[in-house]
Amino acid sequence: MIEKMAAPKGNKFALGLTTSGRPPNYDDPEKLRNKCEEYFLYCIENKEKITITGLALYLGFNSRDTIYEYQKKKEFSDIIKRAMLVVENRYEEQTERNPAGAIFVLKNMGWKDKTESDVNHSGSIIVKPPRDVD
Repeated sequence: MIEKMAAPKGNKFALGLTTSGRPPNYDDPEKLRNKCEEYFLYCIENKEKITITGLALYLGFNSRDTIYEYQKKKEFSDIIKRAMLVVENRYEEQTERNPAGAIFVLKNMGWKDKTESDVNHSGSIIVKPPRDVD
């Protein structure tokens, strides 16, 4: 069955292709920046909430993960970081009106509402037996 699924021997279907898979939605950083700004303006003008999933949908992505994949690309990294900062800022502003929901989202964005302590000791610790006291 596998033999039937494979391409015919000697095929040249992929000849000349430099990449495989689906072409990217954005190959120009400026187009991505403009589309992000367009989304933010749309939300403000229509009194819509600015969200990560809303941004992903507006950009034509099928998943939030695609935003994070673009952030890994050098030419798109700063654009996505700034867009995420705008989203985060909107959630910060909402903490007065709806603290529980905003706190939930901010925690998912890496915020913490607890103090963490990292205690390291580089020297040695000597434990002596207790002295007899008579």
